[in-house]
This record gives sequence, structure tokens and C-alpha cells, in this order.
Amino acid sequence: MITLYSWNTPNGQKTSIMLEELCLDYRVEAVNIGKGEQHDPEFRRISPNGKIPAMTDAEHKDATGTPKRVFESGNILIYLAEKTGKLLPARWQDRTEVLAWLFFQVGHLGPMVGQWHWFDEGAPAHSELAIKRYREETLRLLEVLNGRLGAVPCLGGTDYSIADIANYTWAKSAVEQMQDEEPDAIAALKSLHDWLRRVGSRPAVERGMAVPTAEQKEESGMAGPKAGPAGGGTVLP
Repeated sequence: MITLYSWNTPNGQKTSIMLEELCLDYRVEAVNIGKGEQHDPEFRRISPNGKIPAMTDAEHKDATGTPKRVFESGNILIYLAEKTGKLLPARWQDRTEVLAWLFFQVGHLGPMVGQWHWFDEGAPAHSELAIKRYREETLRLLEVLNGRLGAVPCLGGTDYSIADIANYTWAKSAVEQMQDEEPDAIAALKSLHDWLRRVGSRPAVERGMAVPTAEQKEESGMAGPKAGPAGGGTVLP
């Protein structure tokens, strides 16, 4: 049995989408990042960097009987693809293209959108320079996706893959926020919009986007806030 530790953020959603696409049995432990539950020492034994998503896989255990931990969202997608032989091509030429677009999201789209959202909505001090820098870079990255999707139906080429799963949640979030600020530029990304509609209409994607459920969140809400490392928490291996 797989246990997924997650919250309904773009990174968390791409993992639950993957599990739903693969029809794997899994249970969910909601990690309320708004309350700092990602800093809980027990969670940090699974995710040393204190980030969601993370998971354990009881099918594989170490010498002590502890289920295998898997952390970092891109790594989780690769792990699950290799575990099942699905959504990641075996042919190296195709595999390389899929992984390139996976790392495009991990290294570029995710960080830029995340920084833009934080400086725009969460930063304690306003910085127009930071907001402008990350918004413009986010738009540029969306244009890169649009260019790719104008040439092929899926980011890896012909077939739907982990590259589409990884980029979908972040691109969706970025487009929704950008529509009010750059409506003309966003409207011009027709290939990207078509891809967002196609991916978003997949039943597994719809299910994965709803994880954690309201009930799972409510269970998480019973716990008190947790202090991070700067507030007295502990960084564990």
C-alpha cells in the first residue's frame, strides 16, 4: 500500500493525479502546510526538506521493515512510472524528451510560478520589482509550452506522459491568475488552452485534483501548528 502525504497545491496534485492515472491503491495523509505540519519530525523522516508531496511504499521495505520513502515530486512521478511501466517511454529517444519537459516544470515553471504567487500574495513586504520579474518569466514559460504544444499534442510528443501531468497543475494555476493581469497575452496561447482542456477533462485528473478531500483536510485540522527549523524544529535525515 502506498501512503501519500500531500496538500492541494500544484506539486501535491500532480502526484495524486499520477496515482489516479495508474489506478494504484493508496491512502492519503493530509499535511496542512498552512499550519506548518510539513515541519513535523515524523514527516521530515519521510521528506527531509519538509516539502509535500512525499510518499511511502510498503511493497518495498528496508532491513528494519520500514516502507520505502520517496520524496520530491518529480522523483515520485518517475518512481511510479518505473514501478508500473506506464507514462514514461522505454525507448531512450522518447524518454529523454519526456524527462526534459518534466525537468522544465521542476526547474523552471514551478519555481517561477511559486515565487510569483508568494511575492504577489504572501510576502510581508510588497516588491513590485519581484512581482514583475516572476510574472514576466512565468508568462515567458507559458509561451514556451504553447510553442511546444502547437507542434505536438503532448509535451513528450504523441503520447500523454508524466511530462503532461507535471506541467498541467502549474500551468493551470498560472493561467488562472494571469488571465486578469495579462488577458491578451493569455488569450493568445491557444495551443496551451487546448491542452489544458484536454488534460483537465481526463477523469483521473479530475479525481487527482480533488486530493486531499475535505474530509481528509478536516482530519488534518485537528492537530496544532508545528514550528519549522527556524522556530525550534529539527532537521532529520
